[in-house]
Amino acid sequence: MVGLVLAGAMVLLIAIGLPVAFAIILASFTVIFLQGHINPVIAAQRIYSGMDSFSLMAIPFFLLAGSIMVAGGLSRRLIDFANALVGRFTGGLAISNVMSSLMFGGVSGSAVADTSAMGRTYIPAMVQAGYDKKFSIGLTAASSPISPLIPPSIAWIVYAFITDQSVMRMFVAGIVPGLFWASALMITAYYIAKKRGYPTSNPASISEIALTFWKALPAIMMPVIILFGIRMGVFTVTEASVLAVIYALIVSVFIYRDLSVKALIDAVRSSVRMTASVMIILAAAALFAWILSSHHIPNTLAGWMQDTIRSPLLFLLLLNILLLFVGTFMEVNAAKVMLLPVLFPIAVGLGIDPIHFGVIITVNLCLGLITPPIGIVLALASKIGGVSIEEGTRGVTVFFVVGLLVLAVLTLVPVLSTGLPDLVLGVQGR
Repeated sequence: MVGLVLAGAMVLLIAIGLPVAFAIILASFTVIFLQGHINPVIAAQRIYSGMDSFSLMAIPFFLLAGSIMVAGGLSRRLIDFANALVGRFTGGLAISNVMSSLMFGGVSGSAVADTSAMGRTYIPAMVQAGYDKKFSIGLTAASSPISPLIPPSIAWIVYAFITDQSVMRMFVAGIVPGLFWASALMITAYYIAKKRGYPTSNPASISEIALTFWKALPAIMMPVIILFGIRMGVFTVTEASVLAVIYALIVSVFIYRDLSVKALIDAVRSSVRMTASVMIILAAAALFAWILSSHHIPNTLAGWMQDTIRSPLLFLLLLNILLLFVGTFMEVNAAKVMLLPVLFPIAVGLGIDPIHFGVIITVNLCLGLITPPIGIVLALASKIGGVSIEEGTRGVTVFFVVGLLVLAVLTLVPVLSTGLPDLVLGVQGR
């Protein structure tokens, strides 16, 4: 009964337009007041405890580092390098689009930020070069969800915090799936470009490639330095986030020299807004998880699922269908907050590896960002390209199908998610 009241209140509040975090909090308060015997003060304590974590301090610093790097001219240098490297190939500008998103993800970690930065550059450039507008919009939208998979990413920190997993292990786990998804998109873009006769760029010389790489190297090295330092025990994830801000300031001010005082202020404002958004979601998650656990809802549901669905693979397939639907209208981290307290215990009970489960959850919700008809990233890319979301949907459909195939492979082959973390960090107890 409690579960039905909680779910019904949340659905109703979200349906009338209330932000997800506040819908979760108000729905939880509804349950507390209806029960009558729970002291409401506990709710405030649980909300505070959801944000009172040293490891969560990494979120605002990583967000600020990404904002500073973007404001400091990062995206332009990454695009120049990608174009110089692959522009000579058929569909080179399209392949460069995906490659730029892959590199940009290691800094921003946000699909929406990637769409905004890359869309304003690539969509007009591809159309001007002779690419179909719907194709340009669809590819830009489809490549952006790769960003949250590339470390350091807030999506992995949130998953690790909610499920009590290693942040570093989740960082490493995202690398192979991210590269796999990007490679699939590049191959598809190449095939379509060749079939439609899309143009190639003038081949860049070795010296031009070297020069653009040298200019982009400081930006490319930030995630590498962070992962290496954490792995070698030089600093923790939280300390790495602070170092990332210092590194971003040094690169933007003294190397790129593109960061103005106004741009820095705007970057700080942007990161503050994003931090507030993520933290209130995590605060809501703490209260939501407590309501669920205090009424034994996850254990009850897990027992029912284990009796009904004995196959881990069947559970994952049903999960994929659910998450694709949820991801169309809900931001990745918000969806994790709402679903993980229920789904994670079930997955563990069925013997599914927590790292593999985290990758499936994240890839699925990222794919939901471009799921027609109301994927958030698809809507943004369509708006940037100046077309209706229906036209954007026609452009993204083939890449959405590719994403589904990637998700299916990741679901069926767990080693793609767990292999690299086990190799780099050692096999954890399972």
